[in-house]
Amino acid sequence: MTAKPLTGRKVFIFTASAFAVIIGVNLYMASQAIGTFPGLEVENSYVASQEFDTRRVAQNRLGWVIESHYERGELTLTFRDADGNAALPQNLTVLVGRTTEARDDIRPEFVGYNGRFSAPVSLTQGKWMMHVDAIAEDGTPFRQRIDLFVRG
Repeated sequence: MTAKPLTGRKVFIFTASAFAVIIGVNLYMASQAIGTFPGLEVENSYVASQEFDTRRVAQNRLGWVIESHYERGELTLTFRDADGNAALPQNLTVLVGRTTEARDDIRPEFVGYNGRFSAPVSLTQGKWMMHVDAIAEDGTPFRQRIDLFVRG
């Protein structure tokens, strides 16, 4: 058997096919990026930046530390103050979701007492994040983002 000669037509088809694959993958990835982008974090970044330091200082004065734990379908948050005592947040809301898309976002209902709150949540393996919002007894708003890694 003799090899067929490499012609200009074959080179063109190979090159055009390679570029078609590259362009196709780029279009697919762009559509996925646009479709999963959760949107704006704040409406006016200038106003948000002006208020940030004031909120941060007030929150740091609380001295709250949150410990998170996920095991067997239960997510637990433990709030402690600067002295290690149980902190008692009011109006606790938590958004649990993936860091890259909003499709899996959930807002579990936490119940608890004495600074320890838990909620039944089914999380798959991978990186998750929690946006924790609460209010201290003195009315100081508390907000923290916590990264959570779920092992398989």
